[in-house]
Amino acid sequence: MFIGRQKELEMLSNQYAKNEFTCIPIYGRRRVGKTQLIEEFIRGKRAIFFTAVSKGTYKSNIELLSKAIFEDNEATPVYSNFYDALDGIYQLAQKEKLIFVIDEFPYLAESDESIISVLQQFIDLKFLKTNMMMILSGSSLSFMENQVLGYQSPLYGRRTGQIKLLPLDFQTARLFAPGFSKVDQAIMYGVTGAIPKYLSLFNDGLSLGENLSGQYFDRNAYLFEETQNLLKQEFKEPAMYQAIITAIASGCSQMKDIKNKVGEESSTVATYMKSLLDTGVVKKEIPAMDKPSSRKTIYRLDDGMFRFWYRFVYPNVSLVALDKGGMVYNRIKPQITSFMGEVFEKLCIEYMWSIYSELPFGFQNIGRWWGNNPDLKSQSEIDFIAYHNDEEQAIFGECKWKNEELDKSIIEGLITKSQMFNQFNCRHYYLFSKSGFTRGAWELANGRDDIRLIDFKEMFE
Repeated sequence: MFIGRQKELEMLSNQYAKNEFTCIPIYGRRRVGKTQLIEEFIRGKRAIFFTAVSKGTYKSNIELLSKAIFEDNEATPVYSNFYDALDGIYQLAQKEKLIFVIDEFPYLAESDESIISVLQQFIDLKFLKTNMMMILSGSSLSFMENQVLGYQSPLYGRRTGQIKLLPLDFQTARLFAPGFSKVDQAIMYGVTGAIPKYLSLFNDGLSLGENLSGQYFDRNAYLFEETQNLLKQEFKEPAMYQAIITAIASGCSQMKDIKNKVGEESSTVATYMKSLLDTGVVKKEIPAMDKPSSRKTIYRLDDGMFRFWYRFVYPNVSLVALDKGGMVYNRIKPQITSFMGEVFEKLCIEYMWSIYSELPFGFQNIGRWWGNNPDLKSQSEIDFIAYHNDEEQAIFGECKWKNEELDKSIIEGLITKSQMFNQFNCRHYYLFSKSGFTRGAWELANGRDDIRLIDFKEMFE
């Protein structure tokens, strides 16, 4: 069952409706649903769908492309080179409306570096004379952004649009398990990173615990080996990448701490870190309103599935392999609430964007802040600050995923921390709570028009 991606399908349909050549690169991390999106779009349309293979030779990829062109007939002729294969597609495109898909395009280019230039020549000299639609799909973000979309690429300027496919939003992710409570849907969203493939593994005919135990703490389950499979697919030296991810998952967030944990020089770790950033496993963060060169840069796992796996599964791999997964899950179950703290911050920011038109002002940026509080003479954190570079007002946010009501002391603490930012003449306070608010919190908020209390039950309705 295909769920979501309506905006992307509409964009592709609009491109397809044009009576001219169109070229759409589609890229995003593995399992995010690129192939499923393309298959849904081309349903009922004349299409040549070719998937290049990893570590495949030039010859093997040409053979696969030939089969795709001739729809895998028994008497399929095999083109001798990429140029002839493209010419065969050109001949077909002159006769009928055609969609030509190259899935995993980076693999094809890897088998022969000249392929990108050959494709560019065909677009300029032949494909532009047709109304063919070409889709180039890839999981390597750095390759797609540099070799397909980048200014130095031979394909630069040939695209007529592009789609960077991101994980699903919460409202869409919920549709994979409509029978779950909203709290369980949020946990499912958090532990899967809202990746469609992983969401599709959840069964709302079972409890959330049965799903988590069955998908992560069973040695035969898909998600038990998923992180290792992804690292092997993406990287030539998965052990070093795993060491860096493990360091971050254990609480190391600054480069110096990660370096010490891994036992390598900063330059070496930085090289591997760049690849992790490119694939979306890790994200680089600076405090809200800091310059990009900020010395407060930290690294966090951006992929929810990786965060969950390395925090709870990785330390217990041996026990799961011995079929003790049920025992492991029962032990880590109480810790899921703390795991959800970061997930809830992300959900609250997503919610802020969803109510953008209802806010006191149109913010331009939103993000976490951390640093020294000179008044308290200690380190402080603020879950998010939403601001506009040309405005003298800001929204300060606090997000609490706890099994107890949020008390007025949290509101007062947020107000105190906000006073560090004297560049804002007008401050608004948005506080989010999984379990509601105490009477004292409501009494404080009801007496002021700059405070808004938002119960998770009221979000995304």
